[in-house]
Amino acid sequence: MFGINGPEFLLLLLIGILVIGPQRLPEYTQKLTNLVRELRRMASGAREQIKEEVGIDIDDVDWRKYDPRQYDPRRIIREALLEDTTKAVSPGGPAVAAAGAAVSGAVDQSASRPGRTVERLPDGEAAPFDTEAT
Repeated sequence: MFGINGPEFLLLLLIGILVIGPQRLPEYTQKLTNLVRELRRMASGAREQIKEEVGIDIDDVDWRKYDPRQYDPRRIIREALLEDTTKAVSPGGPAVAAAGAAVSGAVDQSASRPGRTVERLPDGEAAPFDTEAT
């Protein structure tokens, strides 16, 4: 608790008793007791309110499911890259056409892809730069 071990806690308790004094000690003990009771009442009230609003008991929640340490980005990416993504939507769909073109090798590439024009700059000409882009 706060990095305080047993002997240090007893020493702090003894200093607290000496500072408060024997006349005010029962008063402060009663205040501490009331504070602990109030905190317990508030905690149980919050638990009941959550149970009432959410509909589940806090003890029934599987907290391991919400542990952020289980979401390792490397594992997620590895699993995404290794899973099979060649599922056809329908016979003759785009995935089937692409898979068939890759397998046969004899299919004309221009038939399976839309036409695309690539403009090339003349040799020595600098690429356009937009000063307002950043």
